[in-house]
Amino acid sequence: MNSDAGLLVESYLSWIRSQVTAVKLDNDITELTTPFLDHHNDHLQIYATRRGADQFLLTDDGYVLAELKASGVERRGDRRQRLLRELINGYGIELTGDELHVEANSSNLGRRAHNLVQAMLSIDDMFVLAQPRVEAVFFEDVVKFLDDSEIRYSPRAKFAGRSGLDHLVDFVIPKSKTAPERILQVVNSPRRDRIESLLFAASDMKAARAIEVVYFALLNDSKREVPPDIISAFTAYEIQARPWSQRTDLVHALAA
Repeated sequence: MNSDAGLLVESYLSWIRSQVTAVKLDNDITELTTPFLDHHNDHLQIYATRRGADQFLLTDDGYVLAELKASGVERRGDRRQRLLRELINGYGIELTGDELHVEANSSNLGRRAHNLVQAMLSIDDMFVLAQPRVEAVFFEDVVKFLDDSEIRYSPRAKFAGRSGLDHLVDFVIPKSKTAPERILQVVNSPRRDRIESLLFAASDMKAARAIEVVYFALLNDSKREVPPDIISAFTAYEIQARPWSQRTDLVHALAA
C-alpha cells in the first residue's frame, strides 16, 4: 500500500498542476481558478496580489462566506463562530470581515495557496446544514455523536505530509493500550473532488508519519445515499468509511 499511496500523491499533485489556471487581471493581481467546487458546483478561485519584491497577499475576496450567507447559512452564534475560528486557525488563515486571506512569499506561496483553498472547502462543506432548516451543522452532529459515545478526541489537528503540504484533520483519537492512534475525517459533501482531496491527504500523511495510524471517515448521507464506489475508494486506501446513518458501526473501533 505504500507504493499505492505514493502513486496517489504524485498523481493527485500532477492533476492539480494540470487543472489550475491563472489569469493576470492587472500588473499586481493574478486570479487562480482551481478544480475544486463549492456547493453550487462553481470552481473556487483565489486572488494573489504582489505587495513587494517577495511578498504576496492571497485572498478569496470574501466569496465563501458571502455565498453561504446568500444560501441562507448564517455563521452567527457562539458555536458557529467557534467552529469558523477553529477552521481558520487550523489552516493559518486570517479573516477580515467576510474575506479569507493569508500572506505569503516565494518560498511558501504554494503551501499557503493550498491552505487557503482547503480552508475555503472546509468552511463551504461544514457550514452547509445537515438537514433543511436544522440549526446544527454536520460537524456539530459528529461532535455530539462522539461525546454521547464517550469517545475521546482532540479536534482540529494539523499534520505535514510527504509532499511538504499541511493537512488539517477533523478529529484525532489518541493511542490506547488496545488501539493505535486514529484519525476521523468528516465529509459533509461526499463528491469526487472532496473524496480525492481526502484520499490524497491521508496518503500524504501516511507516507510522512512513522507511527501506526488508522484512518476513518463519516460521510453525510442525510440528503442522499452515498454511492458504493465512494465507500470502495476509501477501502482501497485502507480508510474505514461509513455513511452517517451507519455511524454506530464505528463506535467500538473509535472508543477502544
